[in-house]
Amino acid sequence: MSERARKYSKGEIGTLRIVEDFLPAPDELVPREDNVKVTLSLSRRSVEFFKCEAGKVSVPYQRMVRALVDTYARQNEKGSTVRQTNKPSAARKAK
Repeated sequence: MSERARKYSKGEIGTLRIVEDFLPAPDELVPREDNVKVTLSLSRRSVEFFKCEAGKVSVPYQRMVRALVDTYARQNEKGSTVRQTNKPSAARKAK
């Protein structure tokens, strides 16, 4: 018997019922995106930061950087909400 197998010794388990398989197929769990490989120079400080933070949650730091860039791009795509900045607008400069 393997270490993971358990032997029940306190009588019957009880009434069993079969449930419908409701889980998606493995390839549907995480949608694949069309990724493009790029070469990017980052500061040593930035890389060390991402390596440290990624290590805390046990993910590759490249995945964390990609998630950051994807989130930034999604937030700034056309049609997204207007961001407020502290920069004076062109209309205010004209006054």
